Amino acid sequence: MSNMVQCELCPRYCLIGPGQSGECRVRVNIDGSLKSVVYGFPCSVHVDPVEKKPCFHFLPGTKSFSLATVGCNLHCLNCQNWEISQANPEDVESYHLPPDQVVAAAKKYDCASIAYTYTDPVVFYEYVLDIAKIARPEGIRSIFVTAGYINPEPWKNILKHIDVARIDLKGFNEEFYRKVSGATLQPVLDAIVMAKKYGVHVEIINLVIPTLNDRPGEIRDMMRWIKTNVGEDTPVHFSRFSPQYKMRNLPSTPAETLDNARKIAMSEGLHYVYIGNLLSREAQNTYCPSCKKLLIGRSGYSLLQNNIKDGCCPCGKEIYGVWK
Repeated sequence: MSNMVQCELCPRYCLIGPGQSGECRVRVNIDGSLKSVVYGFPCSVHVDPVEKKPCFHFLPGTKSFSLATVGCNLHCLNCQNWEISQANPEDVESYHLPPDQVVAAAKKYDCASIAYTYTDPVVFYEYVLDIAKIARPEGIRSIFVTAGYINPEPWKNILKHIDVARIDLKGFNEEFYRKVSGATLQPVLDAIVMAKKYGVHVEIINLVIPTLNDRPGEIRDMMRWIKTNVGEDTPVHFSRFSPQYKMRNLPSTPAETLDNARKIAMSEGLHYVYIGNLLSREAQNTYCPSCKKLLIGRSGYSLLQNNIKDGCCPCGKEIYGVWK
């Protein structure tokens, strides 16, 4: 067919006919050119604590101007934001907010960063890129909250302009990725390694889903991969699953399962391991891997104390992160 275009943004490589969209629903073939129909039109805009992303080693206690457009290049059965991620752009109310106005709003609300989040910013790539380019000279950082399902060349380009890659590593086998997200694992692993290589701050989250990705052996393999490929200082967040969207048949993750996952990660030598979506006495705090001193105390998204000075524990141990 004439005027077909192929999107090269993510590993789906959607071949799109005239007037049609790719699987993300928001990248459309208009007169033989690929256009983003959500550029400048976020559907969700909030000011969040940076801890909500979750980013625990990046400017703790600061605010992040957070936004999303409709659309996603994954179709996770458990998506918590499915009303916007799996919607068509014409079916969701959006706001006209060009890149310069996003940065102005971030400054107005005293936000240290802008987070591209809620859906996957891969699908509003050009919008992110233009915002980040304006934000950096203004002293405002960019946090890319993503499942990491993106091709190497566009990923390299965006990594030059963002400060944080907060990446979902949803599981550690191909069958899980195909069944639950309609995607594949290897591109995500490649994206994590490349983000670290480019000097971007990396934090990884794993949503632990009962019976699907909670096997201790698989979690141990994942932790060994993280330690080997991006380092023992990489913060890892195990998050509690709650029944959502097309996965309401499973129970919420037991606290014991999350505790065990954290113990496995720490036994494999990872220094900063957290539990999310569940209050815990210790598993939201940051401790020095050397002297074991409590460095950052948290309760939910609230910062209770921060004893890190000039990026170090009082004992002198350097703590991975961006602290000022």
